[in-house]
Amino acid sequence: MSWIREGELSFIEKLTANILKAGPMPKHVAFIMDGNRRYARKCHVERQEGHTQGFDKLAETLRWCLNLDIREVTVYAFSIENFKRSKEEVEGLMELARQKFKKLLEEQGNLEKHGVCIRVLGDLTLLPLDLQQLIAQAVVGTRTHNKCFLNVCFAYTSRHEITNAVKEMAWGVEQGLIKSSDVSESLLSKCLYSSGSPDPDLLIRTSGELRLSDFLLWQTSYSCLVFQSVLWPEYSFWNLCEAILQYQLNYWPLQKARDQHHEEQARQQLEADCSCVAELLQQHGSARPAEACNRQDLLLSYAVDRDQRIQGFLSALQHKKDSFFTDLTSQAVLA
Repeated sequence: MSWIREGELSFIEKLTANILKAGPMPKHVAFIMDGNRRYARKCHVERQEGHTQGFDKLAETLRWCLNLDIREVTVYAFSIENFKRSKEEVEGLMELARQKFKKLLEEQGNLEKHGVCIRVLGDLTLLPLDLQQLIAQAVVGTRTHNKCFLNVCFAYTSRHEITNAVKEMAWGVEQGLIKSSDVSESLLSKCLYSSGSPDPDLLIRTSGELRLSDFLLWQTSYSCLVFQSVLWPEYSFWNLCEAILQYQLNYWPLQKARDQHHEEQARQQLEADCSCVAELLQQHGSARPAEACNRQDLLLSYAVDRDQRIQGFLSALQHKKDSFFTDLTSQAVLA
């Protein structure tokens, strides 16, 4: 089964899509694709068949998203917690991943045609080396595509992601790239695995479970959350439309909350900068009221320096990430 299915919507589906597009549409949708094992039990087939059917449904859902002009999709493919499942099931999931990433590498032309950029988010060091190499080839091979984005969360949990982001900032301070005073909520967001993407507008979980299961906890603070009872392999175009309608009904309160949060972030950053400038003036014995007129210039200068430090740190961090994938790709070529 191809990662991206070709094909147009039916007449009634196109009509429905056009009606939905008259309202605000999510640009980034995240899916917790739950219910594969229950689907297998329901249909009296092996668990592995349930997971295979789940992947096939992902390919179909990506086609719907493209037709709805949803250009970024993030999916929860494999949680770190899934390693606690039976050895047989984990090995089956690893083998399924190998097959699908090999298939993806065979579909470079189709991915290029649609401009699909594949990103894999998670702690890939927890995976078998050969699977790491396949994933790296897929990521590197589609890195320049920019029409639409598929983020596959593999060997992922949100707590692990946030912990890793904190470690990255600590590394930046240790290396002298940033100061401890540069650490902020905004900077942490830029150190997450998902740093290259906007936060999801809409998160959908199937199978009736009413929890996030440690998925995108940081990124979905101001997302519309929709929980649907349908099992993932049975997901339909109409289920997706229902979720989008829920997003549209909640769009303005969510947008207002986002705007207020951004304003609060800006206020907190200004306060932090003012505090740093005041400390610097005090250290240099220049805290006299007569010099208050210079503080605005000093504040602007400090903010410029901070932004330059942070940009240099983020560039170094991105280089480290890129090198990880490039090195794995080189190893695969030499193998």
